Amino acid sequence: MSDWVLLGLIAVLVVLLLLTVFGFAVYSGLFTEVVVSAGSPPIGSITLAYKFRVGPYGESGQLFTDGCSISSKLCSIGVYYDNPHTVSPEKCRFAIGRILSEGDAKPTEEQIRQFQKYGFKIFSFPTPSHVVMASFPFTTPLSIHLAVNRVHPALDTYIKERKLCAHPRLEIYKEDRIYFVCPLARQGDFYVPEMKELERKSRAVAAEAEDAQTDITGADTMSEASTISIEATTDSRDTSVATSVLLPFPAGRGREEADNRSEHSYSESGASGSSFEELDLEGAGDGEGAQGLLPVTAYTESQEVSDKWTKEPIAAERGEE
Repeated sequence: MSDWVLLGLIAVLVVLLLLTVFGFAVYSGLFTEVVVSAGSPPIGSITLAYKFRVGPYGESGQLFTDGCSISSKLCSIGVYYDNPHTVSPEKCRFAIGRILSEGDAKPTEEQIRQFQKYGFKIFSFPTPSHVVMASFPFTTPLSIHLAVNRVHPALDTYIKERKLCAHPRLEIYKEDRIYFVCPLARQGDFYVPEMKELERKSRAVAAEAEDAQTDITGADTMSEASTISIEATTDSRDTSVATSVLLPFPAGRGREEADNRSEHSYSESGASGSSFEELDLEGAGDGEGAQGLLPVTAYTESQEVSDKWTKEPIAAERGEE
């Protein structure tokens, strides 16, 4: 009889444990509906202390910890510039830090010195005019894992269906909510200086490679054109044929127009294939509650999107204009 009582107690304990785990998951946001919208951002302009890294997003947890150890009362922020499913982990670029001030408020000199002492840099983001955004409860550390695995796929779907250009991905851990924000315009304003420098170098390398390829192709084309010209003259054909082959202006003009189109699309801000007027613009309010929990992971859900979370890239230099 005592064996049955013991087995019964064990069964009750197991059930209670499962119920506790289930309740914890529900409280963390397991069944929270993810609503993605476009409109005014949930935050204003901010000044942040950050550290920039190139590498797997999984390494961001230590940077979050570093920032929280300096000041646990401030809100955390993560800025992710690359899609980890199209860019190799060791080449992903991100900035992690703490928000020192928001809106018209200014960070204190003591705050700045304190963060700079531990290797953080100071930078400011303006208030984005329009964003794609979503939010998720921030009640337990499990909320972070649930959020990054549910919200990012929803953002990907929303952006892809509307053919928008929205990047980078900002994760703001504010009070009892995690805000996911993707600017729809002037994305370069949200590039920290290190990211802008990497973009410049990348574009310079691409331009050199394109020029080298053009030189090789151009030499081959002119060689073929010369041969055709000689043959046309020898056969006593109409001289206009040889002249039309040798003239570089039609080809040169096509190259120039192509370059202009490429430069325009690279620098274009806002939606690609859509406009703000076509979006259902909605506002979002800030949540209230406890803060200080640390994000320990980054985006891990698989989704087919581009290298910079967008349909087409936006120049970092746009933010310097």
